[in-house]
This record gives sequence, C-alpha cells and structure tokens, in this order.
Amino acid sequence: MVFSSILFLFVYLPVVLAVYYIVPARYRNLWLFIVNLVFYGWGEPVYILLMVFSIALNYAAGLLIARYRLTDDKKARAVLTVNTVVNLALLIFFKYFDLLAATLSRIPGISIPALGLTLPIGISFYTFQTMSYPIDVYRGDTEEQKNFIRFGTFVALFPQLIAGPIVLHSEIVPQFADAQNRHFNFDNFAPGLYAFARGLMKKVVIADTFAVAVEAGFASAQTLNTAEAWFVAIGYTLQLYFDFSGYCDMATGVGLMFNIKIPINFNSPYKSLNIREFWQRWHITLSRFLTTYIYFPLGGSRKGMARTCVNLMIVFLLSGLWHGAGWLFLLWGLMHGAASVLYRLFRKPYDRLHPALQWLINFGFIVVAWVFFRATSLTDALAIVKSMLMMNFGPLRDSITSAFALPGGFHEGYNAIYMMIWYAASLFACLGLRNTYEKTMDFHPTLCNALTTVLMIVYCTLSLSSVSVFLYFNF
Repeated sequence: MVFSSILFLFVYLPVVLAVYYIVPARYRNLWLFIVNLVFYGWGEPVYILLMVFSIALNYAAGLLIARYRLTDDKKARAVLTVNTVVNLALLIFFKYFDLLAATLSRIPGISIPALGLTLPIGISFYTFQTMSYPIDVYRGDTEEQKNFIRFGTFVALFPQLIAGPIVLHSEIVPQFADAQNRHFNFDNFAPGLYAFARGLMKKVVIADTFAVAVEAGFASAQTLNTAEAWFVAIGYTLQLYFDFSGYCDMATGVGLMFNIKIPINFNSPYKSLNIREFWQRWHITLSRFLTTYIYFPLGGSRKGMARTCVNLMIVFLLSGLWHGAGWLFLLWGLMHGAASVLYRLFRKPYDRLHPALQWLINFGFIVVAWVFFRATSLTDALAIVKSMLMMNFGPLRDSITSAFALPGGFHEGYNAIYMMIWYAASLFACLGLRNTYEKTMDFHPTLCNALTTVLMIVYCTLSLSSVSVFLYFNF
C-alpha cells in the first residue's frame, strides 16, 4: 500500500485515524501496532513474519543487554554481537544474495544459482532502525523497552516504515508513552494534513511528470544528444528530489495526525554549496545512522587526515551498497566518498570560491552522480555522461518533451517550451522556496491554508491515473 493511492487516501487512513481516536486511550498503541502490520503486509503478507521476527529479536536483545550491561559486560557484548550478525545476515540474504551469487559464479569452478527473492519492502530501513535500539541500550543512550506492543509500534510505524526516516527508539517511544499524545490535537492535525497534501502534490504532480521524461531518456541512453542528456540527467535529479521529499512530507504529515513528531529527513539539499552540506540535508537520518554507528566507531576524524579519508570512503561505500544490490550503487557511493575526501583535503581554497560557483560545482557533481545511480548499466551511464560533455546539440525528441504537454494535446509544438518552464519552476521551488518542514514550524490554520490543502488533495486525487511507487521503496 502506498500513500499516493485511492485505497490509502480514502479508506485506510480515515479508518485508522477514526478508530485511533475513538477507542479508549489505553488501546490506541495496540490498534496502531495492528494496523502497522496490515499496512506492511498488504502487498506481501508473507513478509509480516519477517517483520515480527525482527521485532521480537531486537526486543529480546534489548532486554538481555539491559540485564547484563552493568553486571556482565562480556555477556552483554555477546548478545549485541549475535543480534547484529543475525540482523545483517537477514538483510544480506534477502537483498544481496543474488548479487553475491552472480559475482562468485564468475570464478571458475563456482556456480551458485540465484534465488530470485522478492525484496521485502522497507527492509533496509527497519533493519537499521531495529539494530540501533540494542546498540543504544548497550551504550546507555536509551532505556530498554519492556512493553512489546510499544516497541513493535516503534519498529513498524507505518508513516515511516517503508522509506524512512530511520528513527531512534529514544525519539519515538516516549511519544507513545505520553498520555497527551493519545488525544486529538488540532494544532498537530492541521499542519500534518497540510504537510501531507504538499507531499502528495510533489509526488503525484511533479515527480511523476518528470518520471515519464526520465524513463524515455534512460531507455534511449545510447542515442541522446547533449541537450537531451542534460535534460534527462537534471530531470532525474528533480524527480528523485520531489519523490523523496514528497514521501518525507507525507510521512511527517501522517505522523503529526497521530501526534507523533517524526524527525526531519530532508532539508532542501539542492541548496547545498558543498558535498558535506548536501549530506547534512539529504536523507538526514541515514547520514546520522552511518555517522553514529560506523564513522565514529571507526575513529571518525580523531586519528589523522589519512584515517579520516579512509573512514569517509568506507561510510560512503556502505551507503552506496545500502541503497541497492548493484555495482552502480557502489560506484555512486565511491563517487560521493571521493568528493567528500576531496572537500576535506581542499576545503579552505574551495570555501574561498564565490558561493554561486560553489553551488554550481556541487550541483553539477550531484547531477552527474545521479546518472550512475539511475542507469541500468555502466554502459548507459557512461553514454549519457559522454553525451553531456560532447557538445552535440540537437532538437529534443518527442518521447521526452511529451510528458510536459498541456492536457488535451493543445499546442503540441510547444512541448519543449513547456518542459523548460517545468524545469525552471521546479528548480526555483528547490532553491528559492521554504521547504515543508520550515512551513510547518510556523503553520497557522488560516482559511487560505485550509483551501490550499483541500485544493491540493482534490487535484492530486483527480490526477491519480495509477498507483505510483515511491523510488525509495526499491532501496
């Protein structure tokens, strides 16, 4: 089930909200836990068992670690180690087995058949989320959770279950325990609905429009001219932005409707002037996880410049692999790692450049890197990048520009102009407007905001021709 579907908008969410605020307060977490599992298992019922196992495994690990942490550190470490290995083994098996099998099978004498397993939706997100809890208990950063339903609700919380953010036990579970949060609060519900509507608009109207042009462009990767290559690359850059940003807005909005404040995960990343700032704004909770649980334990920046650069490369290579079971994802991580190392080494001269030039360099790199992230083969990725650099200009093909045509086929000859308007407006929205998180911080339930919210939901509903899966569902 996805947020941008009629089923979710007009059946699931209204029913879940209504029952949540009607049933006695002591049963609301139980209700939320049940509907979380229903939401997750709607398309893949069998993987509910995997989700429940993950919840039970990490719940038990948290209890055992809390019992031994102060009295028998050796046992606590053993429990933590076994729990981490089991979590990672499940993730590797379901997500990376076929990649490992194909890679090892290239060695003479080795033949490992692929299993062709369907990737459990959200496994990358909830695995990291559940793993962080026993680690935090061991470190003393959070209390052990003795209420299984409360812990299960934290793991399977449907607003952020499928594509993040990767939340921590210490920032979500106390909200479940707060009795005030179990009562309807208009001051949370109003900005929540507004944030949800903005996110829906980003996904259905903007991201899905760019998706048509991007799909056509990457399908013709070998024959694009320079103009087409740049429009396709920037188009995917914008598609991914509005798709992921839209999901984050919708997750934040649904959370607020239940009086749950989900941490910010997306903060206008294309405004960044350098790669470090980009990762402080893009997928913030993934960066936080990798920094807290990998970069710092490796030594962070405390052991000299050479070790710092190695640590950065390790983190970004893991980030690339986390995004997908493919060598292009690893290459994308390598590119971002190299850019981060270069920025670390040459930060002073880079920061002296004019801000406009800094932005242009950083954004240009991000656009090129996204090509490798999106392409289905290294050959296609290199072909697009080559076309971007060859100065081979020509007309834009109809398969790319038709995505931006006016309804009813009016003025078809102007599709290229309409496309440029779309690009300019979308870039302006990314760079010149406040994001949804900033808007909700000082949101006021005025008549204008109410009308805007209703109009966005109605327009998006009328625009839903098919259920469009969020891009990060694939990771």
